[in-house]
Parts: sequence; C-alpha cells; structure tokens
Amino acid sequence: MLKSFHINDLKVPVPIVQGGMGVGISLSGLASAVANMGGIGIISSVAIGLTNTTGSNNYKKNNIQTLRDEIRKARSMSSGVLGVNIMTVITNFQDMVKTSIEEGIDIIFSGAGLPLDLPKYLNKGDKTKLVPIVSSGRAASIISEKWLNNYNYLPDAFVIEGPKAGGHLGFKNNMIENKNNDLDHLVDDVLEVSKNLEQKHNRKVPIIAAGGIYSGADIHHYLNKGVSAAQLGTRFVATEECDASEVFKEAFVQAKEQDVEIIKSPVGMPGRTIFNQFLKDAMNGDRRPAICRHHCIKTCNPKTTLFCIADALISAYNGNLATGFAFTGSSVGQVTKISKVQQVFEDIKQEYQQAKKSFLK
Repeated sequence: MLKSFHINDLKVPVPIVQGGMGVGISLSGLASAVANMGGIGIISSVAIGLTNTTGSNNYKKNNIQTLRDEIRKARSMSSGVLGVNIMTVITNFQDMVKTSIEEGIDIIFSGAGLPLDLPKYLNKGDKTKLVPIVSSGRAASIISEKWLNNYNYLPDAFVIEGPKAGGHLGFKNNMIENKNNDLDHLVDDVLEVSKNLEQKHNRKVPIIAAGGIYSGADIHHYLNKGVSAAQLGTRFVATEECDASEVFKEAFVQAKEQDVEIIKSPVGMPGRTIFNQFLKDAMNGDRRPAICRHHCIKTCNPKTTLFCIADALISAYNGNLATGFAFTGSSVGQVTKISKVQQVFEDIKQEYQQAKKSFLK
C-alpha cells in the first residue's frame, strides 16, 4: 500500500501530489478532489483572476480575490491537504503569498526561480508550510542556506522537478536531454541535501519527485529510491474534476508523443507543450501582442515576446485552442480517456501494487 508521509507536522495520507497547473487548470475543483482522496491538491495562482469574468477589472485585485475565493471553495469541499503553487516570476508574487497565508493554506509550493525570501511572509502562529520547487541539488542547498541564515527557517520539503515535466522547465534547452539531468540523478542529489539537513538540524526534509511521473510503477520506483511522495500533473488533467474546459481535456486524450514540443516561453524558460497551429504561428512571429494588458510576468518583455502567454493560456482554459495552447508533461501519450479522480487513485494504487510484487520476485 502507498504509505502516508509528513511535511513537518502535517500528515499526508497518500504520497501523491497533484501538480499546480495554470492558467486555471487546477483550481478548487481538481484540488479538492485530490485532497479528498488523501493526496495534496494544489491550486495554481498564476493569472488566476483571468478565470473570473465577473470580478474586478483591476488585474491585481481580481487575482487576490479569485485566489481567496478558490481557496475557500476548496476548503468547503474538502478537509484534506491543500496547497497553492506560486511562481516566483509573477509580478504579484507577494500578493499571492500573503493571500494564501491569510487564508490558512496548508502548503505553498514555489518555483520558476528561487524563492529566496519566501519565509519572510510568515508571521508567528502561521501554519502554512513552505516547499520550494527545484531542479538541482545545488538549488536546494542555496535555498536552504539562505532561509536558515536570513530567517532561521528550514524548508518543510522539496519538490525536485526533472526535465520531463509539463510547462516551464528549470533547464536550458541544451540541458533537457542531458543524462546528468535525468530525474533519477536529480533525486539522488537532492536526497543527499536532505540527508545533510536532517543530520545538522534533526528534522526530516521530505523529497517529492516530479516531472514525467505518470503511473503507480513510476511512483514505486521513486519511493524505492527514498523520496516521500511523487507529483503528477498530466494524468490529472484528463479527469472530470479538472477545472479546464472539456476541449482542453480532450486535447490531452488525443495528443500523441510526436505532438509534444519544447518552446521558448515569454517567461524566459523552455516549456513543454502540445504543439499546435497557434504556437506555429507564434514561432513565425504572427502572434505578437500589440500591448501588454496584464504585466503578469517579471521576465516577459512585451516589445520582443512572440505572444502573450496569459491570453494564450486563458484561451486554452476556456477551450479556444485556435488562440491558445496547452502545456503538458512528457507522459501525455499515455492518456487515453477522461476519468474521475477517484478512479485515477484506484488505478495508481493497483499499478503500484503490481510493481511492488514484480520488484519483490
């Protein structure tokens, strides 16, 4: 059986973490469904206000209010463990962090850069756990050192995300296929950091493996290496509870391995996508925005960007793939149907048990 694990004093019944997917792909619907099954359900905060068409016309205020609403909705539907994913490169990073903590979210997951000042937002009595998303042992060490020196705070866990993940990748293009960046190697490096932290500070810092993980067999492999849990994103897109449109979900069902390509994102990172005509037009320079309407990403240069990523992703969320696209993990070719979250968990547990039996033979 899949065993529970702890993030500091927070117990997680099932070692499955649902990846935070934006814009709008993982909101209260998906997050609460995963939390109800004993995993960690995550709300993506990036440009979350764009999913609320009846909210304020003020981008900043609408993001704050919509995040607050989604956390409360998720809480009303689940008493399980809930998190929020907050990218460091968003211009409203501080707002999203403060709002999440004010609402008592269980965990903040933060990546797309190093969240070096994340602990400064916690006040005495706050119970929110802080979990950086890293792409190397070196990044985990840097964050740990900064947090301990500046805030006397030890990371509550680490997500180590390999180059097969969906969306933005913490690797340069020429490093994505490098065998040294294989998730197995990266996990070993971060486990070593975790071991050193535990020896020095007498507290376990659990590791969550992510990037291309799809099946119970995958989870068995990484738990057997010593991680505490695995993060999955792509498999949860093809669920009834996923917050995206049916058109978006169906794109995952129809996608084949050869449809997946790496693009240069306006965020400034490579991104894994289901390549489509919109992206082809964008790469040809035919989708350049006339103005920057949202100012959502610190690293985006409106004068040189090939397309507005916020507009493209909210279009995809709404099912308009002619004016948008979908990020995906490398495992999208394994998606064959839309299921319920409960069925996904049951299937994963069966796959895990089969892998365990085979391993013990």
